[in-house]
This record gives sequence, structure tokens and C-alpha cells, in this order.
Amino acid sequence: MNTKTTLSISEARKGIFKIAEKVQKPSTYYTLTEKGKPKAVVMSAEEFESWQETLEVIRDFPKLDKDVKAAERDFKKRKYSTLEEILSKEGFILANK
Repeated sequence: MNTKTTLSISEARKGIFKIAEKVQKPSTYYTLTEKGKPKAVVMSAEEFESWQETLEVIRDFPKLDKDVKAAERDFKKRKYSTLEEILSKEGFILANK
């Protein structure tokens, strides 16, 4: 735990407005403790939403790193379809360019 951003819940209560302002900086958060043990974390709403989105992507695509590497290999080997090819195969009629 970073001692600069670790506070007891009682200390945090006294300075909650300052804490709320400080956590607006990216990657800034406070760990709140009770009896010396971590109990909660305070971060900006924007950062929290970003974490939630990241976790959602990890859940939806658990092998994303492998999928990206495979796609890069296929791209280098020119093993891919264009959007126009995919749409045409699905029966969409494309306008002339």
C-alpha cells in the first residue's frame, strides 16, 4: 500500500471533499483502512467506469491476446476478407463507388 494515499476511514471522513478532488487525476486513488487493514478504495467515477469496461472485455474475450496475434499473422499472410466481401457474401447489395 502506498502510504501517501492510504488513510484510515476516520481520516478520510474529515477530508472526503479534498480526496474526491484529488482522485480526479488519472491513476490516483486512495485506500481506506479500518484497524490498519484495507477496507475500500476511492477513485474517480471515470476511472472506475474504465476499469469496469476493461473487466467486461476480459470476460467477453478471455483469449484476446492470442486472438490478436492470430489476426496479425493472418493479415501478414493476406488471409482476410474485406468488409465488402463479407457484406456481399451475406447478401447485401453494395452501391458502386
